[in-house]
Amino acid sequence: MTYDSEDVQKILQIALTRKQEGEFSREQLLEMASELGISSNILETTVQNWLAQQEEERLRHKFNSFRRKGFWKHFVSFLAVNLFLILLNLITSPSYFWAIFPVLGWGLGLFFHWWSVFQTKSEDYEIAFQKWRAQI
Repeated sequence: MTYDSEDVQKILQIALTRKQEGEFSREQLLEMASELGISSNILETTVQNWLAQQEEERLRHKFNSFRRKGFWKHFVSFLAVNLFLILLNLITSPSYFWAIFPVLGWGLGLFFHWWSVFQTKSEDYEIAFQKWRAQI
């Protein structure tokens, strides 16, 4: 039976998880790599790439949380102000529902804010992330 590299990776990952439910030392990692025929240079490069990827994921998670928090503040202010306007409208002039105009206008802006926050696979998202990353 033969295995492709993806299968080998999955099998070894499962075996390592079952073998030791803890952490591995750097020496153990180097030993495993040498047993698999992986040079220390390749391993070091891979570790550095993995660390950079982990940092990137952490920053993206932090950025997404920051943007979502801003959206929810916007949403709460939308609800508070527009509920007040609807109540004011019903008290002052119940025959003409003028509060629909600010609700629809602001609602459209809120929709586009929601779209920009939760659409994370666009070029605009990447631009916003890079700007935010430069500021921190």
